[in-house]
Amino acid sequence: MFSIHRCLAISRHLLHLFGLLGLSALAAQSSSAEDLGPTLNKIRDGGVMVIGHREASIPFSYYDSKQNVIGFSQDLCQKLIEAVKIRVNKPELAVRLVPVTSQNRITLVQNGTIDIECGVTTNTKARHAQVVFSDTIFLALTKLLVKSDSGIKDFDDLANTTVVTNAGTTAEAILRRLNVDKNLNMSIISARDYGDAFLTLQTGRAKAFMLDDVLLSGARTLARNPTDWMVTGKAQSLEPYAFMLRKDDPQFKKLVDDTLSHLMTSGQINGIYAKWFLQPVPPKNINFQFDISAELKALYAKPNDEAAY
Repeated sequence: MFSIHRCLAISRHLLHLFGLLGLSALAAQSSSAEDLGPTLNKIRDGGVMVIGHREASIPFSYYDSKQNVIGFSQDLCQKLIEAVKIRVNKPELAVRLVPVTSQNRITLVQNGTIDIECGVTTNTKARHAQVVFSDTIFLALTKLLVKSDSGIKDFDDLANTTVVTNAGTTAEAILRRLNVDKNLNMSIISARDYGDAFLTLQTGRAKAFMLDDVLLSGARTLARNPTDWMVTGKAQSLEPYAFMLRKDDPQFKKLVDDTLSHLMTSGQINGIYAKWFLQPVPPKNINFQFDISAELKALYAKPNDEAAY
């Protein structure tokens, strides 16, 4: 038989155990009620994070042969997803991928359809009225893609020709300004996306395709004979790519920037860069041979979210 002292000892132990369980429950409840800011609250409460991606922005964000979204931007975005899972305390957080275009990407961030756009969007001051940007992930230059035997070497050679670019991009705005400032009398076609623009060029409906040099190199890899095409022309602008976020949510931006900054300053990003720019990539296993620039190295050493113009 248990003694009275034994029973009292068991009772005290059970009370202590129940007390600890109660404190744990309160702590969990407090964690779930913590204000993480609009985006993280939405993700935590809804149990899903929604990522905006591009469909054909090789090698940043695009579909592979199995319709999986892959690329440099997507690898970085995966690191952000892991950071969000920890912050909202949901290891099994669901992730939904939503394709976006140059025309609708800003709207889909603004209206909450996507929580972050992990693509190839240039951070410009003009866009700050609508969205905010993460730290810069890449620096590109706006140039031209033309047939190797076209005779076109620079923008002045585009006079009285038809040129294609992507609708809603900074390149489109620059091209239209050049057309006026230099009186080039170009006909400008604004295509929906990279695939459409390059098809316009390949079929002869345009003599040149203006966009960021790295994206033009990506489009070139899709050609039957990539050596038939070349990237040329004096760069018209420097394009800092960054991820788009909703305005007025400093907590989410801090989490995104802290995660990206750690990847950059720790050197982890160098391996991710080499994977997509210095090694063969799908769909044709072509190596971009796109060495990291001195400017990008400096940026990775001291990350920032400075706009281009």
